Amino acid sequence: MRRIIQVTAADSGQRIDKLLSQQLPELTRSAIQHLMQDGCVTIGEQPVKKNAKAAAGDVIAVEVPEPKEVSIEPENIPLDIVYEDEDIIVVNKPKGMVVHPAPGNWSGTLVNALMYHCGDSLSGINGEIRPGIVHRIDKDTSGLLVVAKNDRAHQSLAEQIQVHSAGRRYFAVVYGCPREETGTIQAPIARHPVDRKKMAVLAGGREAITHYQVLEHYQGYTLMKFRLETGRTHQIRVHMAHIGHPIIGDPLYGPAKDKWKLQGQCLHAGELELTHPVTGERMLFEAPLPEYFEKVLQKLRNQYGQV
Repeated sequence: MRRIIQVTAADSGQRIDKLLSQQLPELTRSAIQHLMQDGCVTIGEQPVKKNAKAAAGDVIAVEVPEPKEVSIEPENIPLDIVYEDEDIIVVNKPKGMVVHPAPGNWSGTLVNALMYHCGDSLSGINGEIRPGIVHRIDKDTSGLLVVAKNDRAHQSLAEQIQVHSAGRRYFAVVYGCPREETGTIQAPIARHPVDRKKMAVLAGGREAITHYQVLEHYQGYTLMKFRLETGRTHQIRVHMAHIGHPIIGDPLYGPAKDKWKLQGQCLHAGELELTHPVTGERMLFEAPLPEYFEKVLQKLRNQYGQV
């Protein structure tokens, strides 16, 4: 689909990505920036840079690719559905499930299960291997995800996450006891310079902000609640390791020897708050702590007690 925008004198000097997001409300600013990176936004057949500004008289052409047909196979995998209507579906993902297909994980993912459950009713914005997926959580993190069942819902949900109006709150058990009962970690995150499987706090990385609250203290461990203001890869895991309190069971950012043998970090996306993309209703979803998490807490309370 090709869209043409004529820049007026009133719009001159604006960043083109911002101008296009105003002129093309069906596309988020983030989506427009991706199109610019792919050379799909041009002036006079010349690709437009992401930070370019508009000038009066410019004719901006925007090529919006048609969504690719989904080629991933549906699979009859049980889903823990917390809420569903014709626009969105909220699921409680189990620990150990990958969100979308990727090399090494082409089956058994949440997307495979969603395709079986929803049929053709998933947003096509994210392409053939991530239909409906607005945000992700790690394979070994359990908890809530909202999935878009049409493009209108996808655009609204993506915008809410981008402007931080969607609330995502997590629970974790960490090593040690942070000094402050509440606080904020603001430290930029980028790909680790040596180990490409990891992320790290690095100058020049993308802004990352995590708010935390201590819920229970034990001898040498703490149950904590987190609120994400940004959504970087492995954000809570990286930030907690950065301040010296890695999540127990974390194979990437925790100690080499972990006595808990949890097969992944003790981290659960327990609360999700959003505005419904069609009705405008503010909605709060909650998922109880999974069994493995409760067993960890019970062991801590029995062996160490609360401090």
